[in-house]
Amino acid sequence: MILLLNHIVGREAQATARLAPYAGCSLVLHLQSWPVQLPAVPDLLLAVTPAGLFELAELGGDKKEMLRIELDASNPAMQFLSLLLGDRPRVNVQGDAGFAGEIHWLLDNLRWDATDDLARLIGAAPAHQVARWGRAVAEGLAGLAGTAAAIKSRAASGRETA
Repeated sequence: MILLLNHIVGREAQATARLAPYAGCSLVLHLQSWPVQLPAVPDLLLAVTPAGLFELAELGGDKKEMLRIELDASNPAMQFLSLLLGDRPRVNVQGDAGFAGEIHWLLDNLRWDATDDLARLIGAAPAHQVARWGRAVAEGLAGLAGTAAAIKSRAASGRETA
């Protein structure tokens, strides 16, 4: 996951330039309200390197925690479906406002160009076809998620009127 994150950040010079001043700073990603029925997920601590990339850091290490990002994970399945529909997860951010602004910029402006990366491995035409299939599958899953959300909403409104 860290390699993919650094691959995405590293492709954009502006992204690494924006993170470089925060070298040595860290952010903690915490999944809040994780269901007790599922195996526990530990917090993820990422530190910014002098190159403006991320590295995995040890909790309780010497890195200064500048930012804490808490994601609502009370219903991971619904969160996944919401992501398929293009919704942003609910987050709570605590810490340095400048660092938070840069992380927000990254989230708003960086996207993984999987087709380009795949083209380097198998060629442009096959990569384009695989990407088309992937988009079709994602659209189908998003449609399924939308239907499930509509059914859930109707069921909930039916309970409220009863």
